[in-house]
Amino acid sequence: MQPAIPSSDLAAAGIGAASPAADPATGRTAGVDATPGNAAPPLMNNPGLSDEQSFQAVASRETIQSDAERRAAQAAAYQVVQPGAVPDRPQDAGPNIVAYALGAPNVKGQAWYSRFIFASKAREARNCAKYVSDDAAQRAFLSRGGPDRDPMGLDPDGDGFACNWDPAPFKQAAGN
Repeated sequence: MQPAIPSSDLAAAGIGAASPAADPATGRTAGVDATPGNAAPPLMNNPGLSDEQSFQAVASRETIQSDAERRAAQAAAYQVVQPGAVPDRPQDAGPNIVAYALGAPNVKGQAWYSRFIFASKAREARNCAKYVSDDAAQRAFLSRGGPDRDPMGLDPDGDGFACNWDPAPFKQAAGN
C-alpha cells in the first residue's frame, strides 16, 4: 500500500481545501472559472460534419427544384451491370480438400496412417512454413501421395492432415 500524499503537496498542486477555488466545507473545487478573462472556447465550424439531418440547414441551401435536378442526374448516371457466367474451375486445381475432409474416417490428431519413426515436428514446421495456408499444404500433401505417403514430412502424427489443416469445419458445414 502506498503512503498518503501529504495535504501540503496537494495544496501546492491546487487540490484540496487550500486551493483558491475550493469550498472549505467539502474541499471540492467550485467548477470552471467563467470570467471575461477566461472566455468560453469558440465554436468551430467543422465542414467535415454533415448537417443533412437538419431540415433547417438543408432547407436554407436546397429547394424542391434542386432536389429534382440532383435526382435526375443520379438517374442518368445509373448503370445496370449484367451478371456474367461463372468461370469454370480449372481441371488442374489439384485434389479436392473438401471431398477429402468429408470422407476422412478420423479426426485431427487421431493417428490413422503409419509414419516414419523419425518424423519430427521440427521438419513439419519447417516444411509447413513454405505454404501460404494450411489448405495449400493439404493440397500439396494429397497431390504427393498423401495420406498414404508423406515424402515432405507434413503429417508426422499420421492423422492424414498436413500441417494444421483440420477437416472439422468442412464436416460441420456439411452437417456431419
